[in-house]
Amino acid sequence: MSLTIPSIHYLVLLPTLILFGASLLLLVVSALVRRPLRPAAGTAVTVLASVATLVVTVAQWRDIDRHGASTTVAHALALDGFSVVATAVIAVSLGLAALVSHDWMNRARVVGSEYHVLALASAAGAVLMTQANDLIVIFLGLEIMSIGLYVLVAFDRERTRSAEAALKYFLLGSFASAIFVYGAALVYGATGTTNLSSVAYFLGSNVLLRPGLLYAGGALLLVGFAFKVAAVPFHLWSPDVYEGAPTPVTGFMAAIVKVGAFAALLRVLVSALGTQMTTWRPILWVLVALTTVIGASLAIVQRNVKRMLAYSSINHAGFILLGVWSGTVPGASAALFYLATYAPVVVASFAVLTLVGGEGEDRHDVAHYRGLARRQPWLGAALAILLLSQLGVPLTTGFYAKFSVLAAAVDAGGGALAVVALLGAAIATVFYLRWTLTLFAEDEGDVDRVPVPPATAIAIGLGVAVTVVFGLWPGPIAALTQHATLLFTP
Repeated sequence: MSLTIPSIHYLVLLPTLILFGASLLLLVVSALVRRPLRPAAGTAVTVLASVATLVVTVAQWRDIDRHGASTTVAHALALDGFSVVATAVIAVSLGLAALVSHDWMNRARVVGSEYHVLALASAAGAVLMTQANDLIVIFLGLEIMSIGLYVLVAFDRERTRSAEAALKYFLLGSFASAIFVYGAALVYGATGTTNLSSVAYFLGSNVLLRPGLLYAGGALLLVGFAFKVAAVPFHLWSPDVYEGAPTPVTGFMAAIVKVGAFAALLRVLVSALGTQMTTWRPILWVLVALTTVIGASLAIVQRNVKRMLAYSSINHAGFILLGVWSGTVPGASAALFYLATYAPVVVASFAVLTLVGGEGEDRHDVAHYRGLARRQPWLGAALAILLLSQLGVPLTTGFYAKFSVLAAAVDAGGGALAVVALLGAAIATVFYLRWTLTLFAEDEGDVDRVPVPPATAIAIGLGVAVTVVFGLWPGPIAALTQHATLLFTP
């Protein structure tokens, strides 16, 4: 029996290789030198790897324009516009998160390169998920992304809540992974393949007389994804993990997990199981309704701002699911636009929380933000803009993102679901505006100013710039995401 080696298009693998290579480089160097590496070395390598990944995505886009979408490694990985844009978003999120974590590590006196090694590996796993054209590769990327995050959540060894959050995340994440694998096995049993393109071809050319096995597999896959994106009722881990994890890790996790998981979910539901839309749409309808309303409602009663943003992210997950529910190209484009603009905003938001939280992470009550915009106008105004963007105020990227997914849902016949999502957005107004008004309230006594190190200031400034510039001029990103979703792998 001869061994057949599949052809490999290395341009497809290059973003993953860059991130893994940078992670391996830091790991080897830290093992060979006598003293632990300084945070500056790990930050420099991580930022350079992010920039290199962005440059590669430009080359990938040009290759797609010349030759069209393609697959490689026995059709297990896809090179299309969707994967390129999602990879670019992950690279930007990694770079911004590295800048934020640099100042946090200096303040917390963390030495060594382990933090950056894990962050690079997790980002590589998320990139792999965006490119995956096979259920096995999705699972591989999911595990690579998650294992690094489990350790990063527990990175603050001085706080017991950090270890507790990591344990919860690990246990529930392991259950979600097991459920996903079981679902992939059932889909394989029903179709004879785990390749997403082959699944779509099989279902498009055959009629299953007994589709129960396929339905069960699809349901389990959806449950696995719902755990990862924290959709209600699979969201219970999210507030505790967001609160317990080091704040820079929380921002990084909130960005890359959503991008990687939603990119894979869109491929599975829209690309592979698009012929079964009438089956999974009602389930997703319930998930969207519960996630948007319950996420916003529970955020109102929170005093801890990290838990508040955790429930806010659940609400955002509901809106992104709205684009997935539509099952159309405009819906996929709207979901991708939402991810592309939400990721830098959420990283910048948690950058401000990192500064205000201080050493020991003990200043995360909303009362500590009282008068911040009066004491430090630049910092307070930046946080206000980021919060208003997440609320969806006009002239911010959040407004266009929410409008896009709502319009896609209405066009797909989901007018009632769009009304439910708008109800969730109206409820979210309460805690977003309450927090924003607190920023401009009168100070109570003498309150120290929050130091803003340069690296974190750059991350915050870039996040604000994205939401303001592309809120006033959303055309470039909207055109990019629309073009990207037209280039799905056939």
